[in-house]
Amino acid sequence: MLPISVCIIAKNEEKHIAECLKRLKPYHCEIVLVDTGSTDRTLEIAAKYTDKIYHFDWIDDFGAAKNYAVRQASHDWILSLDCDEYLESIDEKSLAKLMEQYPERAGRILLRNRFRQNGQTNYENVRLCRFFNRKYYHFTGKIHEQVTWRTVCKETNPGTSPTENLSFTEPIVVYTAPITVLHVGYNLSEEELRAKSRRNIILLEQELTAAGPDAYLYYQLGKSCMKLEDYEKAYEWFNLGLSMDIEPSQDYVQNMVESYGYCLLDMKRFQEALQLENVYEVFAVRADFVFLMGLIYMNNGLFQEAIKEFLKCTSMEQFSVEGINSYRAYYNIGVIYECTGQKAEARKYYEKCGDFEMARVRLRKI
Repeated sequence: MLPISVCIIAKNEEKHIAECLKRLKPYHCEIVLVDTGSTDRTLEIAAKYTDKIYHFDWIDDFGAAKNYAVRQASHDWILSLDCDEYLESIDEKSLAKLMEQYPERAGRILLRNRFRQNGQTNYENVRLCRFFNRKYYHFTGKIHEQVTWRTVCKETNPGTSPTENLSFTEPIVVYTAPITVLHVGYNLSEEELRAKSRRNIILLEQELTAAGPDAYLYYQLGKSCMKLEDYEKAYEWFNLGLSMDIEPSQDYVQNMVESYGYCLLDMKRFQEALQLENVYEVFAVRADFVFLMGLIYMNNGLFQEAIKEFLKCTSMEQFSVEGINSYRAYYNIGVIYECTGQKAEARKYYEKCGDFEMARVRLRKI
């Protein structure tokens, strides 16, 4: 059993809490649950899985609530989860080696976001820093909180204790943690999603007012506006974020560029979207950006260029949205061939899509 505490905050999560905690039991981790004011059966259900249950008065600050949970843990090594996140796997042997080798680094887990789109169940894979040693890290941010260095001095000798009240502000150093988690929180009704987005915007704007210009906050505001289908406002937020000094290799920056492009497509500003060609060499490191460029070419009537990009997707290993580097790319090639009257070619690429329902529909119609 690894010395890990799984820290979770909850409020009215009776829909998810049992599955969340049940998935943790085989790994024998300590479970710390902090409730922020549940009025349903959340606490009753949680008590079946852990006796480490605490209360935190809600102050509109997710980071503060999660830090409180971390402080209640018996172990220094922390895995932070939400109630709608279900552990799928941990490679305990590999993780133990990483914990020993990199005590001052944070682990980026694989989070598989499940969502519905066009009647289909889809998955988006993202890497998030959720595994860390509390001697060195804590959460900052009222919403979409991030793991950051604690206010400590990083010693030059590995294994020494951090010194309190000294500032260490360098970017955190990360590794890929062999932990996979399924996130089902986007399986909400349209109105629930919109209400959640409106709440997030309020909290993000409050944090922006307090913190000043911040590319990550601009990114999260843009994403929330996209969920409300307010693409013009999302475009404005993304523009602000992209105008700052940002590191292109960071996951959120890559996603912000891609989201910026999708906003332009949703607003039918196809010619303007072509300007993303100027940053192609920087961001075409994963299939998602290349796929976006295929869509941009497609909407500008540049069909051969679009096909080239979609085919390139199928040879790329790095991606976020599942299918981007396989059946989704083949599907769009099929659409191009069908729309240009080349039905034999269209059928060939639709058949490459396997069980993808949108391709199955097209095959029945041609």
